[in-house]
Amino acid sequence: MTMWNGTSTVGPRRCLDEKPRRGMARDRATDRRLLWETIFLLAVSLGQSAWYSILRMIERLTRGVPMGKQTSTLNSSVTPGRPWLDLLYQLSDIAFGVAPAMLAVLLLVQLRPPRQGVRHALGLEAPGWGRDVGAGAMLAVIIGIPGLAFYWAARALGFNTTVQAAELQHVWWTAPVLIGLAGMNAVLEETVIVGYLFTRWRQIGWSTTTIIVTSAIIRGTYHLYQGWGGFIGNIAMGLFLGWVFSRRRRLLPLITAHAFLDIVSFLGYAYLAGRVSWL
Repeated sequence: MTMWNGTSTVGPRRCLDEKPRRGMARDRATDRRLLWETIFLLAVSLGQSAWYSILRMIERLTRGVPMGKQTSTLNSSVTPGRPWLDLLYQLSDIAFGVAPAMLAVLLLVQLRPPRQGVRHALGLEAPGWGRDVGAGAMLAVIIGIPGLAFYWAARALGFNTTVQAAELQHVWWTAPVLIGLAGMNAVLEETVIVGYLFTRWRQIGWSTTTIIVTSAIIRGTYHLYQGWGGFIGNIAMGLFLGWVFSRRRRLLPLITAHAFLDIVSFLGYAYLAGRVSWL
């Protein structure tokens, strides 16, 4: 989608004037700065995770153990013998985890903000939050059921590791912390990988298809540590969520869907692992 670039033309002769050319050059320079801004923000957040996931995948492939016999552990205890300190670690992860999302929003506000405002660009305006939550729950069902089936198939075929979604010690704060971690993941990923990148890349002039595909590939890559199943499955999820956002321009349904998916995964594994055979 081509966005308004801050310059205007009155007629064909005006396009040949020196002043508009300087304005267009300044606009192209701004586009380059915005592109580098997205690269650097990714480098300190999900892009960094994607790079380390690539390295992790290389390590898995050269380990000499079939991928289907390997495990990926999420949300593990740092100091299992000292629950109070472990809680501080987990809360710190939640707090620092959402920081890149807040930085992304701040950058949108401070540098070349969308003409109708950041809240409008991200679709976070009220009213409509109640409908957004309901839509998010529906999206979670649409994604979750085939996603779980795909995970089982990929693991059975040896294309994916066994994902241990929650390895926290069982204490009074386990469930609230897992819910908090799920919310953190949802806010971070959907705000940065969809809300921020879609807005910035649209301002630069990328097509909707290019934006959706690039965003989905990044999403899949930072899940590559789980195996090929996690990579392909999250690309598919990214394509679907990117299409939904491009149609509805509402971010909260995506955040809600992601949070519901992670909450079910984290709590389900924490309290059912060892009790059911298919986990």
